[in-house]
Amino acid sequence: MADETPGATPEQNSIPTTKVQRSAKFVKTGIKIGGNYIKHYSKKLFNPDLDKSELNEDNAADIYQSLSELKGSALKVAQMLSMDKNLLPQAYVDKFTQSQYNAPPLSGPLIVQTFRKYFGKNPDQIFDKFNIRSTNAASIGQVHQAELNGKKLAVKIQYPGVGDSISSDLKLVKPFAFRMLGMSEKELDVYMKEVEERLLEETDYELEVRRSVEFSNACANLNNVVFPKYYPELSSKRIITMDWLEGKHLKEFLATNPSQDLRNQIGQALWDFYNFQQHELRAVHADPHPGNFMITPEGKLGVIDFGCIKEMPEDFYYPFFSLTSTNLLDNKEETIKAFRQLDMIHKGDTPAQIEFYYTQYKEMISLFALPYITDTFDFSQTAFFDQLYGFGERISKMPEFKQARGVKHFIYVNRTNFGLYNILHELKAKVKTDTFKPHVVLEY
Repeated sequence: MADETPGATPEQNSIPTTKVQRSAKFVKTGIKIGGNYIKHYSKKLFNPDLDKSELNEDNAADIYQSLSELKGSALKVAQMLSMDKNLLPQAYVDKFTQSQYNAPPLSGPLIVQTFRKYFGKNPDQIFDKFNIRSTNAASIGQVHQAELNGKKLAVKIQYPGVGDSISSDLKLVKPFAFRMLGMSEKELDVYMKEVEERLLEETDYELEVRRSVEFSNACANLNNVVFPKYYPELSSKRIITMDWLEGKHLKEFLATNPSQDLRNQIGQALWDFYNFQQHELRAVHADPHPGNFMITPEGKLGVIDFGCIKEMPEDFYYPFFSLTSTNLLDNKEETIKAFRQLDMIHKGDTPAQIEFYYTQYKEMISLFALPYITDTFDFSQTAFFDQLYGFGERISKMPEFKQARGVKHFIYVNRTNFGLYNILHELKAKVKTDTFKPHVVLEY
């Protein structure tokens, strides 16, 4: 794990943990946003051509500051939204992207308090050395460096109250999400429910340790992918101890101007890591933001977080990946059957609606599937991403897409694959895409 300059972000000495404290913070933020709107519309009286960019920047700054202090599920939603570049105005994307790498860290006394609660001891009674200043603070927890018996360790500590406040936080963040996303109420409910299920799992660190061991063993034979060793005896419901992986985050790695061969090597490792899980394990690391990966000095991909895992049931996996990886899309009748199974076309749709959704979804999946239909794919090409985002922007403005469509599994599977595509685009990597092929069926 890369060393970061401690104290670059001011430490936080307390965190609102009760429902009342947390809702008060949201109310205060709501008042600020209301003030931003008043300021915007006052200016618009004198300048009718004024666009919303300043308003979006002010709102994004206020919302991000509030979510950073609250941490937990609210900040995690911001992190997710920043990865889904089609959903938000650019000002929000720019601001929320910060949550992929850092948030204000918690102060030493709060860290000691967490250790005493779960181990009955201070950290320096457990480890030979423990750095009370965190090296990395994100949405759910922060990482500290420690040593035991000459071994360098990373200790991830969950913020107080995060695991207990998920449901109430998501209710509080809903009005902000509603305003930012423009989704229908029903669609937002499906989105929030799926997010809540994953976050409840993600804050259970005992579950994360079990999954981390299971997945790192299952992926052990992949080329150029490495995992830390986990220590269940030094972990608890809110603390995880693992080996310290030396390396750089993506942003730092790219700043070293790596060779194209090295970019391709890391890109290939990422592609194989994700597609092996999707197609062989039917469960996937569903949090592909750059903060969860390190590039080691040996040029390998280090995976340091298995908190968010999405399992794919067969009735989702087969229709979706058969559409992306075969010429099934050329068969209109079978494609419509698959769309029905995926709830993209509804039972009560009229013939005109069926035709409309068939056309739009066929275009969307054809675009998404481009990397799958050739043996290699160059992710540096901007034309592919321009098409992808252009399509997303176009349908986001169509009234036909204001109602919820598609089974809930799309939320994390899309997030995973578009997140993967975005990292590969940042790497400008050219990868072999035929290494782990989807399993498919051609008839429904």
